[in-house]
Amino acid sequence: MDDVCEVVRVEGGIVVGHDGSKSAQEALAWAGRLARRADIELHVVRAWAMMTAPQPSSWTPGYVPPLQDWEKAVHDELTTHVKAAGLDPSVRATCHVVHRPPVQGLLAAAQGANLLVVGARGRGGFRGLLLGSTSDQLVHHAPCPVTVVRTGATGREIEAASGSAVAAG
Repeated sequence: MDDVCEVVRVEGGIVVGHDGSKSAQEALAWAGRLARRADIELHVVRAWAMMTAPQPSSWTPGYVPPLQDWEKAVHDELTTHVKAAGLDPSVRATCHVVHRPPVQGLLAAAQGANLLVVGARGRGGFRGLLLGSTSDQLVHHAPCPVTVVRTGATGREIEAASGSAVAAG
């Protein structure tokens, strides 16, 4: 029996954290535009636990499916989110799912990344906060540069006609 993935290792490129939230979807779209412009790999990572995973198709009342079924359900959902993002077909995107708490999973994946991208707010916590706990921890502890995409970010700084990134106002 195969074990579930507990660590994602990447060599370069952009790692984008995705938890299924609207904020994560916006971060994915933003990272996808940057990956296209820079012509680098995009690694979409979802850290999960049984409590945060979608229910596997093998689930029935009184039966808890093996972790591999949960992992497949998470991967399938993540793949659906990536397809829904409408990334440019030239973007080389890979979906990774890791059975770890979000901060630990994303910090490990970011070890070999050029950039880590996350949404400002995820699924849980307090809606009034400007920065979620996961984003906050990643900004302080990531081994690479971090971009936190706020809701409503346009990405126009990436689409600059001059070919160089400029800060959006």
